[in-house]
Amino acid sequence: MDVDPEQTYPIVGVLNRGRGLLYRESVAASSTSYKKLNRIGPRVLVYSRLKAFEGAITVTPDDLPESFASQEFPTFAFASDADPDFFRILATTQRMWDALQDASKGMGGRRERVKPADFLNIVMDIPPLRVQKRIVEVIGAVDDQIAALDTESEALEGILDSLRSDLPETDHQPISDVLLGIDNGKSVQAAGEATAEDEYRILKSSAVQRGWFKPSEAKTLTEDATFSLSHVVKNGDLLITRANTPERVGFVAIAKNVPDGTVLNDMMWRLRVDESRVSTDYFEHALSSRELRTRISGTSGGTSKSMVTINKRGFGAVRVPVPPLPEQGEYVRRCGAVVGGITAIRAEEARLRKVRAGLLSGLLDRTIDIESADLEV
Repeated sequence: MDVDPEQTYPIVGVLNRGRGLLYRESVAASSTSYKKLNRIGPRVLVYSRLKAFEGAITVTPDDLPESFASQEFPTFAFASDADPDFFRILATTQRMWDALQDASKGMGGRRERVKPADFLNIVMDIPPLRVQKRIVEVIGAVDDQIAALDTESEALEGILDSLRSDLPETDHQPISDVLLGIDNGKSVQAAGEATAEDEYRILKSSAVQRGWFKPSEAKTLTEDATFSLSHVVKNGDLLITRANTPERVGFVAIAKNVPDGTVLNDMMWRLRVDESRVSTDYFEHALSSRELRTRISGTSGGTSKSMVTINKRGFGAVRVPVPPLPEQGEYVRRCGAVVGGITAIRAEEARLRKVRAGLLSGLLDRTIDIESADLEV
């Protein structure tokens, strides 16, 4: 459709790995160079031509309000023998992502695209409609369990946020006074998602959440590089994102379950804590509190709204409460009790996701007869 220069358009994109829509801010037609936009309706299949090779495909929600996207996001309605809910599930599978990868054409990287004609030529074994609906029913039951666990985890995370923000009442000192040093990361070329077979991997910024570490968030290194010991991440390292979006800059987490050969990227620092004065566990929770997060992010700067950085001088000047070690330990124990609950829920959620993946694979391969099997999870 043609863009009306007098209108404002709510814009959506598509997340990778079948994770659904990305809801962006509305855009005034006068502020965009687009002359045409695609109208994105409910219960249609949509993918990103540019990011299809990363699995950027989904089926839109039933209740999607009027939305628009650039012409890089083609949409497809479903025939009468295709269940949109089934294809929404299919979009979350490795087989769909592999098919899109194989269909990608171009010079590599950001130039790769999947044209609509090539997408429609993808061949997949699609079961009859009655089987599609039964698969939706079975996988939906598992998804409901995962969603319930996610809700429970979010509730506990709210409690943890309150506990972290209940900082000890004591004198505040500059962060630089309780650090032995700050190590920089390494800038190197990286490729796709890291696997267990990779000898070396480099952390993505998303590996450091607010008080949580995700070792799986890493990319494969694509060049031979020489690393010093300061670039290698070890269990127990306290990491911080020094450059990120305004909402994510200054996230702090202790590295855990780190695979060998994991390297710190140049968007992060390692904080070397003076353990005679401050415990690393205390710093992880305290620096993740609302108050100190605000102070740290307040030192950031940059010319881009989408990327800001903190510098060592500004970060080191942030004042933090430094109570005696026994009082730090009590604060950590309160926070840690809730962390244990969240960790247990996340482990169960991860188990269910593995069950879901195996179950869905069997259903799609027809190695599980869904019409006669008694399925339990």
